[in-house]
Amino acid sequence: MQTQASDWIWLKTHTEGQFFERKSCFNRSNGQKKLRKARDVARDVAETLSAMANADGGILALGIEDDGTVTGFHYPEKRWNVILEAPRRLVSPPLKASYRWVELDGKQVLVFEVDWSADVHQLSDGRYLMRIGDKNMPFPASDIAAIKAGKRKRITESRLIPDATLQDLDPQLLEALRKKFGFTGPAEELLDRFRLIERRNGRIVLSLAAILLFARDPLQWHPKCMIDFVKWQGAARRFGAELNVIKRERIEGPLPVLIQEAFNALQPHIRERQRLVDLYFEERFEYPTFAWQEAIINAVAHRDYALEGTPIEIWLFDDRMEIRSPGQLVEPVTLDHLRRGEQIHASRNPRIVRVLTEWGFMRELGEGITRMHEAMLREGLKPPEFRLEAGSILTVILYNTPIYPPETTRWLQQFEKYDLSPNQKRLLAYAYAHEGSFTSRAYQKLVGVDIYTASRDIKDLVRKGIVRLTKPRGRVYEVITEETTVTIEKPPELKALEPILKQKGYIKNSDIRETLNLSVSQARRLAQRLVNLGFLTPKGEKKGRKYVPGPRFIDPS
Repeated sequence: MQTQASDWIWLKTHTEGQFFERKSCFNRSNGQKKLRKARDVARDVAETLSAMANADGGILALGIEDDGTVTGFHYPEKRWNVILEAPRRLVSPPLKASYRWVELDGKQVLVFEVDWSADVHQLSDGRYLMRIGDKNMPFPASDIAAIKAGKRKRITESRLIPDATLQDLDPQLLEALRKKFGFTGPAEELLDRFRLIERRNGRIVLSLAAILLFARDPLQWHPKCMIDFVKWQGAARRFGAELNVIKRERIEGPLPVLIQEAFNALQPHIRERQRLVDLYFEERFEYPTFAWQEAIINAVAHRDYALEGTPIEIWLFDDRMEIRSPGQLVEPVTLDHLRRGEQIHASRNPRIVRVLTEWGFMRELGEGITRMHEAMLREGLKPPEFRLEAGSILTVILYNTPIYPPETTRWLQQFEKYDLSPNQKRLLAYAYAHEGSFTSRAYQKLVGVDIYTASRDIKDLVRKGIVRLTKPRGRVYEVITEETTVTIEKPPELKALEPILKQKGYIKNSDIRETLNLSVSQARRLAQRLVNLGFLTPKGEKKGRKYVPGPRFIDPS
């Protein structure tokens, strides 16, 4: 099947990830360009398509390098079937993958497409693979039954809505996705590309996923496609005469709009707090932006849309935020996986997830929970809590109370340059509270890791010169600390700006932007930091503001 090249130019520029991969037909080892054996390419095709089918589906472009250079498909026709039959011959049960030929830059490219499958597919060599981000990852046989059970829950978004038509969809949203995806064809082909429609008896029938994503009024087909945002006074809900609701807002719309409107509704209610950074106070939000936005995106993308009596709920209290999403966990994900912040991925709604990923709301799948943990711990806050309430409401709880006392947080700042994991920071905080020492056993118990992970993390701290054994072959480690003194060394950014300061006698925001390639706001924050450190002194107001050398710049001693 040959198709229009203009609809596939995006194959050269699109970022490889959960739903897309490029593969070359050439081997460039030893500095030589040599056509790979067809059977080796066939194995690559089988691996990638089976991994995608076991996850959320996707597209494989054969004949394009990782950097987007089109090198083409150059096998003789008698070898084509070796590659074209790979999804059926090298995978069990056989994959239902489609393919088409695309001409790009004067060369032929072979494009495979596969949808997610209700079956769990095994390679001919016995391996099971699942697509996670831009990698085809093996998963253990013990998870197969759980994954099969999870796949059976993926039918709701695919349900067809016979009385809905293309006219019920918002053309502006379709156009927005068309631009993001780099697609030039008509709307029905775009929807078909994402498996959001079916063609029956000469007419187009929309799926529930298409309605939820693009309908002008999704509530016409799903009464709870909405978010109920409630801000409560205090730390508990009260009712009747003691009702403590400060604000309540019902947020409606197709899913991309729903997510953005939820962000807009919540942002004004997230307070700022001060944190001491590099000798001056920096304003930080009480919840890391990534953490609460990721929780909302996950709630919208992964909720169970078969439950039509309950909306997504966001409850904001004085000490915490709760994001409540209807639906149980999808196998093989467990509460323990979430609580440990492990990278694991399973989609209840793979077609919805794919569109939201192309939209830019979701990134590498499976790592969002890990990054939520990191964002919270990086700000000195408790890691996210996860609960399954009433058997069918997954609740994510973010607390705004610092996990460490202020003096511990300040003490930990001396290690920020070492790029430590959240667990390593927790270990150092533990040591700070226990006279500067700890054991591997204490670390295992503290963060819930096994002895091998604990050994790896502690050895990393030893290599970085942060901790050491108190005696040879001992079991007790101690933190190596130095007496902290106020540094007077000029920051590297100031050194880069120094020639302009000496030439003109001052610098402006525009000088900082052009020299360091920063945005206006980044340049403003850097200038304020240098003022706080005493290297610069501001003169003038607003657009006329200049920065002249400060006392520490003139006399660093």
